[in-house]
Amino acid sequence: MLDSCKLKSACNLPFIYNKKINTAGTSNADVPLPDPGMYQLDITLRRGQSLAARDRGGTSDPYVKFKIGRKEVFRSKIIHKNLNPVWEEKACILVEHLREPLYIKVFDYDFGLQDDFMGSAFLDLTQLELNRPTDVTLTLKDPHYPDHDLGIILLSVVLTPKEGEHRDAQSSIHSFLHWRICEIKTMLMRKSWKRSSKFQTQSLRLSDAHRKSHLWRGIVSITLIEGRDLKAMDSNGLSDPYVKFRLGHQKYKSKIMPKTLNPQWREQFDFHLYEERGGIIDITAWDKDAGKRDDFIGRCQVDLSALSREQTHKLELQLEEGEGRLVLLVTLTASATVSISDLSVSSLEDQKEREEILKRYSPLRIFHNLKDVGFLQVKVIRAEGLMVADVTGKSDPFCVVELNNDRLLTHTVYKNLNPEWNKVFTFNIKDIHSVLEVTVYDEDRDRSADFLGKVAIPLLSIQNGEQKAYVLKNKQLTGPTKGVIYLEIDVIFNAVKASLRTLIPKEQKYIEEENRLSKQLLLRNFIRMKRCVMVLVNAAYYVNSCLDWDSPPRSLAAFVLFLFVVWNFELYMIPLVLLLLLTWNYFLIISGKDNRQHDTVVEDMLEDEEEEDDKDDKDSEKKGFINKIYAIQEVCISVQNILDEVASFGERIKNTFNWTVPFLSWLAIIALCVFTVILYFIPLRYIVLVWGINKFTKKLRSPYAIDNNELLDFLSRVPSDVQVVQYQELKPDPSHSPCKRKKNNLG
Repeated sequence: MLDSCKLKSACNLPFIYNKKINTAGTSNADVPLPDPGMYQLDITLRRGQSLAARDRGGTSDPYVKFKIGRKEVFRSKIIHKNLNPVWEEKACILVEHLREPLYIKVFDYDFGLQDDFMGSAFLDLTQLELNRPTDVTLTLKDPHYPDHDLGIILLSVVLTPKEGEHRDAQSSIHSFLHWRICEIKTMLMRKSWKRSSKFQTQSLRLSDAHRKSHLWRGIVSITLIEGRDLKAMDSNGLSDPYVKFRLGHQKYKSKIMPKTLNPQWREQFDFHLYEERGGIIDITAWDKDAGKRDDFIGRCQVDLSALSREQTHKLELQLEEGEGRLVLLVTLTASATVSISDLSVSSLEDQKEREEILKRYSPLRIFHNLKDVGFLQVKVIRAEGLMVADVTGKSDPFCVVELNNDRLLTHTVYKNLNPEWNKVFTFNIKDIHSVLEVTVYDEDRDRSADFLGKVAIPLLSIQNGEQKAYVLKNKQLTGPTKGVIYLEIDVIFNAVKASLRTLIPKEQKYIEEENRLSKQLLLRNFIRMKRCVMVLVNAAYYVNSCLDWDSPPRSLAAFVLFLFVVWNFELYMIPLVLLLLLTWNYFLIISGKDNRQHDTVVEDMLEDEEEEDDKDDKDSEKKGFINKIYAIQEVCISVQNILDEVASFGERIKNTFNWTVPFLSWLAIIALCVFTVILYFIPLRYIVLVWGINKFTKKLRSPYAIDNNELLDFLSRVPSDVQVVQYQELKPDPSHSPCKRKKNNLG
């Protein structure tokens, strides 16, 4: 057994092993000899200063690559959100020829995207003195923009020649074995660097030594109340302010408040705590400018370690590097954590633990922790027939499981198109209308992870305890891609809590997704909008045809119905008619006469979207026309989003009555029954009086309450036609079924 000292010394003995070893124990030409041209370069990567900002928040997540020739010999860790990073990392590099300079490249890490280039520099090894520590300052440059100042990198280097006398064969063999062990150890370290540096944006990795790895330890609930006396950035003496929050790699962007220096946001969101001591929330305020870069208003920070838990803190923060203040409410709470474990360790398979979970979400515990709606367990078993992503004809797949802002990932299975992960993920459900997203990526050492496929599964559509093969879809979730993934999912929830949560604002994702202009998307939203408007137009034409007596029997029936309804009309009849419409559609569905029509136009357009977007992307790369006219692009994106919102609103109303989500339709029936009874027995003036008193006294009773509309919150849970297509499960190839696979294996 080699001890650590010997192994370390073996690393300093680089040999070139080109010939066979003489086992007779004599020194001859077949024994590996030291290469007189070999050198050992010991580098300490100290720090960077005034590096280039590549993120929208005015910072970067820098890391450094060392290359000799075309070979990467070292990669540093990522320093998050820092333009003056301190690494203090050491690397031992073997150099064959001093004529090859050391190439240093700095990148800004972006998960899921291409890492941004931050500058590069060369270190001429021929200029170094042997056996003497040297401090080196390298100025970073961009070859395409040589005039840009990209900061500096500080190193300490020692260059040592590896020359020596001939050794006897036994000593040489022993040293060579040490060197080979060192080389293997270095390869393993590189693999470790590859995993850790590439995916440090995630929380803690799964540790095999632990039965269950808890990935976050609490929740930070933040309410952005208002801004006071912010700095005027526009020519009219006002600003269009919005605020960005960042805790580690969790981000949130507030809405934009136009033309004001004292904005009232009243927005609430949650961050996860991954560290016992809390962490620091970075806050920046910006002024939105259409057609050019947004103006920076100021920044501030919140040190969570200084705040007590289970208590709401009202903070009034002065903006640094600017003017004005921000008013926040911050609450730190402990919470049940999301977790990941091996397949052999399953919460629901342990009968005692399962009974505890069922008891926690039983109907008797309705008012106990209303935010804790349910429990989700996801078994990621394996995938088959994945897409080839590497030049070797294989892939290095890993799987990311997301539920709202909770994000966990499996280990990577290298060089495999049929990986087996056998991992169990558990989540706490805060909204039963959430969608579980499972994405498969290919881990790539030198670039961002490559997308292999994705599925989106609404929690309400899950059948408990059933192992299913889900066909992987493309990024837009509109068509199939290569491969299937086998999942087994269980959902346990409290129906009453889930119903109550439906009437409060939906949780927003803090991972920002930039809107982009797409000709195909704009056209699709216009057609959806047109379809909703045409429903109203056709209804108006129908009423007009009755008034014009185009069909005398129909007009006569409409006239009699009009007289009867107006003469006997009461307010409670409005929810009653909606209730009858829901009931009528329900009986049509259970009788097999489903009148729900799938929009083939939307589906066809969605299937073509990826192809069209690829063409648009290629055209934009060649011409760069759209990127040059920012103002027009902003207007087009706004129109595109407005069309989407209006069309989605109409489609959600339709899908409520079409029983697209039965849970929500039943909830609508209960609400309409309650409204009908209330309007029947209670005079309208009393109802309006109670409503007005509640509205006028709401701010007095709860000054920092967030305004919401229960009807809009309900409709936000109903999927639009586009989402229905995205969540639609594709039929897998029969050859991929578990039973078929088992028979084939037996055969």
